[in-house]
Amino acid sequence: MAEYMKKCMYIIGAGFAGRMLAKEICQKKLFGEVAAFLDDDPELIGKTLDGIPVLGPIAHFTSFLRHTERDEAIIAIPSAPKERISEIYNLLTKSGFSRIRILPSVSQIVDGDAHLIQTREIDPLDILGRTPVTIPLKESLQYLRGKRVLITGAGGSIGSEIARQLLSGGASRLYIFGHGENSIYQIDKELRLLQKEGVGEKATIVPVIGELKDRQYMFHIMDKLKCDAVFHCAAYKHVPLMEENPVAVIENNVFGTKNILDASLAAGVKKFVLISTDKAVKPVCTYGVSKLLCEKLLLQASKKAASDSSFMFVRFGNVIGSRGSILPLFNAQIKTGGPLTVTDPEVKRFFMTIPEACSLVLQSGGVGKNGTPYLLDMGEPIKILAIAEEVIRMYGFEPYKDVDIKFIGLRKGERMDEPLWTEEENPQKTAYNKILALQNTHDIHTIDEILCELSPVCIYNETDKQAYRNQELLKKILQKYVPTLL
Repeated sequence: MAEYMKKCMYIIGAGFAGRMLAKEICQKKLFGEVAAFLDDDPELIGKTLDGIPVLGPIAHFTSFLRHTERDEAIIAIPSAPKERISEIYNLLTKSGFSRIRILPSVSQIVDGDAHLIQTREIDPLDILGRTPVTIPLKESLQYLRGKRVLITGAGGSIGSEIARQLLSGGASRLYIFGHGENSIYQIDKELRLLQKEGVGEKATIVPVIGELKDRQYMFHIMDKLKCDAVFHCAAYKHVPLMEENPVAVIENNVFGTKNILDASLAAGVKKFVLISTDKAVKPVCTYGVSKLLCEKLLLQASKKAASDSSFMFVRFGNVIGSRGSILPLFNAQIKTGGPLTVTDPEVKRFFMTIPEACSLVLQSGGVGKNGTPYLLDMGEPIKILAIAEEVIRMYGFEPYKDVDIKFIGLRKGERMDEPLWTEEENPQKTAYNKILALQNTHDIHTIDEILCELSPVCIYNETDKQAYRNQELLKKILQKYVPTLL
């Protein structure tokens, strides 16, 4: 422990966030000691802040720093654009830093206090794509103050980040719902640790283990919890895996969503936000069809909701870094020496960071109108190949020389490009940055008919045993109503 405490920490950024981190490190005396701030502000360079010298400019001083392998740099400029973060990262790596963490540029940090527990290792999502929009989270979450909020799929990438951000919202209770014991245990433990370290407000956290597919249970639990708002993030999402298990994805995503929507209406839920995906647009895979049907179910429920309720869906593209996505895969492939696998050199996807997507979803829940579809402005698409090359460089290697990239071809259910909307939906700007409103072009009149046909395939019926788990029948039914399905 004594050797560990000798570690020196250099904080890049002597602003409010950096000073808060330094204060916490000095108070706890567990992580090492802050050797210096690095900053470009001529008003601060040469001064000391709480006994810590401010060195700079950053580009000049990084090459002069004398540090050991144990020393660490923390980039604490949450308002900096990605180009600046990339520049600082390159300066630090060239000067020999192997331990680099970042205080992410997410709204709950800009809008509130910064804590060491919120820092993490820097990765490609911090320097790829556009700079995330900053949202005044405490202000945008006023509609949830004192409310009871349920998050389905709370152990997943989107659900867990929504739970973290809701700590800043002043909700009275956070129900973190999921069917995975381990994932709910992990996010429950993390949220309690964040609260202990001073992040957010003191909402009561209640873990709930349950199955969306169990209709009776969903009505029972929604009646007991008395939720004011629901963020429905739970879904089977992995495209190739779901193509191998098509009945499971329809059973879980479609009938599970039907169950929680009906239970929410019966329990008097006032806010319901469904997370949707670009794969629901002219879908070619079973997962995409399942989310298209979920959108229709949501809009059908909005017709039945009370006059003071808001039921809506928010659609967006890929979130970089989510479980099962390319970034964790590339990281794992690098650690085994490669190659990194890319389907096609020309494949592009729209990407957004998980924190930014969740902030916009939460804001949409407060400003969105009942029955209105919303789309997040994803910026410009990024080539998957560019991400692969950047990941290799971040590990200090040269693409194609040190670590190869292998093209494996599109897998079942995948396509070269993912459209975010249909022409008829005609997205329009709203008063809120990066939130677009779509024209509601969904035909919901056939949704009950579709579910009636799908039911014996997904739910055992003694009178129709031949239909149960019949994949060929399932695909035939889906293609009848969604002809784009391959």
